[in-house]
Amino acid sequence: MSNENPQTPAVDGWFPYEPSKPVKLISPIVLAYMGDAIYEVAVRQYLISLPNLRPNHLHRSATGLVSAKAQCAILQFLDSSMLTEEERDVARQGRNAKSGTVPKNADVAEYRHATAFECLIGHLYYTGQLERIQKLVHSGIEFMKNR
Repeated sequence: MSNENPQTPAVDGWFPYEPSKPVKLISPIVLAYMGDAIYEVAVRQYLISLPNLRPNHLHRSATGLVSAKAQCAILQFLDSSMLTEEERDVARQGRNAKSGTVPKNADVAEYRHATAFECLIGHLYYTGQLERIQKLVHSGIEFMKNR
């Protein structure tokens, strides 16, 4: 993987496209944009590992895990039991970021916490912490299954 910007550390992600600037300089909203995609793929991979693969069931199940309400609950669970201080700080920055959009299926607090969760996932992705993403996503899914 070549690194055209010598001030941007190489990312051990899925594809060889590194961010245009150091991770610390990427907006929390942009990290959330990536985190949303990473989390969506993780949830889909989890659902496809289950025996019921009917498309309608997959969609309903995915919605129950990727909604702002679900992500808010997962972040609150993780924050109380698993997050490091650095991860809490990243999530706080995501929660406080102004996205400029209005949530349609969640209240503002849930939406901001969901953005915080996605920001954290995006940050972990761009800092090459894929095992940490796996651990947090797995814990979040288990939490939601047992609610």
